[in-house]
Amino acid sequence: MSKLTDVPKRILIGRALRSDKLGETLLPKRIALPVFASDPLSSVAYAPGEVLLVLSVAGVSAYHFSPWIAVAVVVLMFTVVASYRQNVHAYPSGGGDYEVATTNLGPKAGLTVASALLVDYVLTVAVSIASGIENLGSAVPFVVEHKVLCAVGVIVLLTLMNLRGVKESGNLFAIPTYVFVGGVFVMIAWGAFKGMVLDDTMKAPTADYTIHAEHQGLAGFALVFLLLRAFSSGCAALTGVEAISNGVPAFRKPKSKNAATTLALMGALAVTMFCGIIALAMATKVRMAEKPATDLLSNGVPVGDGYVQNPVISQVAEAVFGKGSFLFIILAAATALVLFLAANTAYNGFPLLGSILAQDRYLPRQLHTRGDRLAFSNGIVLLAGAAILLVVIYGADSTRLIQLYIVGVFVSFTLSQTGMVRHWNRHLAGEQDPAKRRHMVRSRAINAFGAFFTGLVLVVVLATKFTHGAWVALMGMVIFYGTMTAIRKHYDKVADEIAAAEERPDEYVRPSRVHSVVLVSKLHKPTLRALAYAKLLHANQLEAISVSVDAAETKALKDEWERRGIDVPLKIIDSPYREITRPVIEYVKGLRRESPRDAVSVYIPEYVVGHWYEHLLHNQSALRLKGRLLFTPGVMVTSVPYQLQSSEAAKKRARKRQEWNAPGSVRRGPVAPQRPKEPSGKG
Repeated sequence: MSKLTDVPKRILIGRALRSDKLGETLLPKRIALPVFASDPLSSVAYAPGEVLLVLSVAGVSAYHFSPWIAVAVVVLMFTVVASYRQNVHAYPSGGGDYEVATTNLGPKAGLTVASALLVDYVLTVAVSIASGIENLGSAVPFVVEHKVLCAVGVIVLLTLMNLRGVKESGNLFAIPTYVFVGGVFVMIAWGAFKGMVLDDTMKAPTADYTIHAEHQGLAGFALVFLLLRAFSSGCAALTGVEAISNGVPAFRKPKSKNAATTLALMGALAVTMFCGIIALAMATKVRMAEKPATDLLSNGVPVGDGYVQNPVISQVAEAVFGKGSFLFIILAAATALVLFLAANTAYNGFPLLGSILAQDRYLPRQLHTRGDRLAFSNGIVLLAGAAILLVVIYGADSTRLIQLYIVGVFVSFTLSQTGMVRHWNRHLAGEQDPAKRRHMVRSRAINAFGAFFTGLVLVVVLATKFTHGAWVALMGMVIFYGTMTAIRKHYDKVADEIAAAEERPDEYVRPSRVHSVVLVSKLHKPTLRALAYAKLLHANQLEAISVSVDAAETKALKDEWERRGIDVPLKIIDSPYREITRPVIEYVKGLRRESPRDAVSVYIPEYVVGHWYEHLLHNQSALRLKGRLLFTPGVMVTSVPYQLQSSEAAKKRARKRQEWNAPGSVRRGPVAPQRPKEPSGKG
C-alpha cells in the first residue's frame, strides 16, 4: 500500500529533499518578487475598475475624482511599504504583523492579527481563482458552464505546484508575472506616447456610452462617503503587501535587506501600474457600471442582460493596442494567468504564518513540520481545503466573494502599525543618540500616519461592506481566534499536567509490585513468545488469562496447557455474552482495585503482516483492547509482535524506499554514523 501511494507522490511533488538542502530552496529577489508580490501586482487588473464602479453610482461626472483617489491610494501604498520595510528589519523571523502585534500590543492583539491574516489568505485564493476563471470564461464557454469545477481544479493544480517547493513554484510563476508587468508598462508607455506625442485620440469600447446615475448630484456627507467607499475599494491594490514581511525566512541572505528591497520594488511597480491604468482609463473614457445591464446606456438605451462588461485593463488595452492585436492578446492572456498566480502569495504566506503559530502552540504542531520538499505541506493543504470550501459555497462568484475581501488585511495593517508606534516609543525611552532618535521619531511618524490611514479604511470597509458579506470574514476571524485560543489552552494544560515536578518526589515512587497478565486466545507461537518475554521481565506475579466464548475451544486450550506443562497459571474468564474486550477490562480493573499501589502490565501477542488487507483479518481484538486499556490508570500495555512470512514483503518495500529517501526522512534528519571510540591510553 505504501508503495502504491509513494509512486504517484514522487511523480506529483518530486523526490524528498534532505534537511541540509534547505538553503538551496531560499529565494533570490528576482524570484521572491513574483512569489510574494503576485497578489498586489495583479490587483491592478481589478482595483482601478473597483474605483470606477463605485464612482459610477453618482454618474460619469464623479469620474473626475478618480485621480485624487488614486493619489490617496498611492500615499497609503508608500506609507504601508515604508512601514513594512521597517518591520522586516526589526522583526526578521517571519512573524510579520503577528509578531509585531504580539510583542508590542500583547497576545490577544497578535492573535487577532493572525486570525485576520489567515482569513484574508484563504479569501485571496478564492477571489483570485474565481476572478481568473471568469476572465478565462469570456473566451472559453466550457469554463463558465463549469466554473466551480474549473476553480477547484486550478486550486488543486496550484497546491501541487507549491507542494513541490517554494523555489520550484517561484520559477514556474516568475515568467507570467513578469510578462504581465512588462505588458502593462508597455501599454502605459505606448498610450502616453500616442496621446502626448502623436496626439492620437484613443477611445475605449465604452467611450460613447453613458451611465444612468443612481444618485445624481451627490454633495456633502453623501459625497464624502461615496469617495471614501471608492477609496476603500481602490485599496484592494494593497492586499498581499504584508506577505513579504511574513516570508522573510524564505529569502536568501541578507534576508532583511533582500526583503526590504523586494518590498520597495513591489510598491514602485504596483503604484506605477495602478496610476497608469487610472490615467489611461480617463484618457480613453472608460465607462463602468455596478449594474451594466440597466445603468450602462448606448444612445440612451440600456445595453441589456446580454452585455459583458470587460475589466478596465482590458478596455484600456483595446484602446491602446487595438482589439485582436498581438500585444492585446499577450496582455489579456498574461492578465488572466497572473490572476491565478496571485493566489500564490497566500500559498507562501499562510503556511509560514501557520508554522509560526504552531510553534507558539496556537495551531497543531503538524503545521510547523516541513514536508518532503521542505515546504510547509500541511499548511498548504489546509489553505487549499478552506479555499475550495469557499469556492463551492459561493459558486466561484468573484462579485460575491470580493465583498468578504480586504477586511482582514486592514485589521492586520492597523494593529501592526499601531504596534510599531509602541515599538518606537519603547526604544525612544532608552535611546540617547540624537541621530538614532531622529530616525526613530521619523519612523514613528510614518507608522502613526499608516495606522490612522489604514484604520480609517477599515472603518469605511466595515461600514460599506458589512451587510454585503464582510460579516462572513469577521465571523471567520472569530472562529479562527476561538479555535487557536482553545488549542493553546489545551497545549498549556497538557504541558502543566506532564511537567516533571521537583517538590513532589512521591509522584515518582515505584509501584509496590508488578502484576503481569498475558492474554491468550490459542496456544501457538505468538502466545509462547509473549509468555517467554513476560517471564524475562521478572514480574512479582505472572498469569495468563483467556476469555471463554466457546466451551469446546476453552477445554482444548486447558488440556494443551496442562499437556505442555507450562508453569504459568492459566485463568479462564467466562463470557456468557461472547464479549472479549469487556471481561478483560473488568478483570484488569479488579486487579487495580484489590491492590491500588500495584502496577498491572498486560502483554498482547500481535501478528506482523505485510499487506494492507491482512490488517483487516488480524489484530482487531488486540486493537480494541489496547484502545480501552490505555484509558485505565496504572495499566501498562505491551505488544509482543510475531512476524508472519508476508511481513518480509513489507521489509523489502521499506529497503527500496530507503534507497530513494523515504517520506519523512527529511523530518527525521540524517542519521549520524557511529564513530569508533578513541583508545583511552590507559593500560
